[in-house]
Amino acid sequence: MAFLRIRTTVDERPGRLASLAAALAEKGGNILGLSVQPDTDGTVDEFVTDIPASPDAVREALEAAGGRRVQVVPATAHELTDEPTRVLLLAARLSSMPWRLPEILGDLLRADDARWVYGADPARPRGGPEGAELPDPTLLVVPVAPRRAIRLRRSGLPFTLTEAARAAALVRLAQPPAEAAMPEGPVRLADGAEVLIRPLTTLYREALRDLHERCSPETRRFRYFTSMPTLPPRVFDRLCDRSRGHSIVAGNDGQVVAVASLMFTPDPGIAEIAFLVEDRWQGRGLGSAMARMLLQEARDLGFAEVRATLLFDNVRMRRLLTSLGATITHTEDPGVVEARIAVGVMASASPK
Repeated sequence: MAFLRIRTTVDERPGRLASLAAALAEKGGNILGLSVQPDTDGTVDEFVTDIPASPDAVREALEAAGGRRVQVVPATAHELTDEPTRVLLLAARLSSMPWRLPEILGDLLRADDARWVYGADPARPRGGPEGAELPDPTLLVVPVAPRRAIRLRRSGLPFTLTEAARAAALVRLAQPPAEAAMPEGPVRLADGAEVLIRPLTTLYREALRDLHERCSPETRRFRYFTSMPTLPPRVFDRLCDRSRGHSIVAGNDGQVVAVASLMFTPDPGIAEIAFLVEDRWQGRGLGSAMARMLLQEARDLGFAEVRATLLFDNVRMRRLLTSLGATITHTEDPGVVEARIAVGVMASASPK
């Protein structure tokens, strides 16, 4: 019997995890640890197993069960410690010795090397604007300050978006308290206009209904994929339900002029983002300001990735999301694309 750490990417379909577990069981494997993580092109399932089969046999079995990019590396009994306990102990070390941040980050992600890097824009999110070259997946750069970051290398297993989010969360323990995501006063846009941004509550029911009626059919189509003239009560109630997501509204001169939502999903570590901005307020930086607030909130809530599904002809939204570091990919529907933002890395960097 041997301890192995096994990682494989699978399509996001029901039953995939069960198929992998069954394949390991057929090889006599005992699953001692399991982690499910979102990544750029699917879900990464990671197992720590005690298994008599060889790494090559394990790899072949998982590939036959639907796994992609299967990686098998030796593990030790030390890696069988309770993961939340291990992270809490690392956090305690960081609290007492913040100057050892690179070493502690390296221990967190079991990296082969961790060191400071300096210079302008030392960190770039994994992924990026459409068509951009993806960086080395065995290299992770975690921003700490505008011109300072920690670079980690791990040759055995590529880093995932979830691990980037974990690293960013640990870094925050060594930083001054973060500013509140929701501003206390008005937000000034580039053209000098001011808006108040507040959490959505049931008090805004009529104001949000009026916003929908003022928006053009095209703007509503971009948001809902149909020119929905009014907001159904059930949709409004869902937006207000804090157990299902967080929504914010922007107000000016007694009117709600935009609403943005961060909605939770059944997928581990993934949230969805959506916007509705009144036509006369589009192109003025309001959507970007609200998006950054929601991305900060997603980071605070521990999400690894934020996604948005949008129509291909929604050019303004595609530009907004790519400016925030999103990777744009096509879906099975030629008229629909998906944007994916790595929250942990992106939200750690200073705003551009």
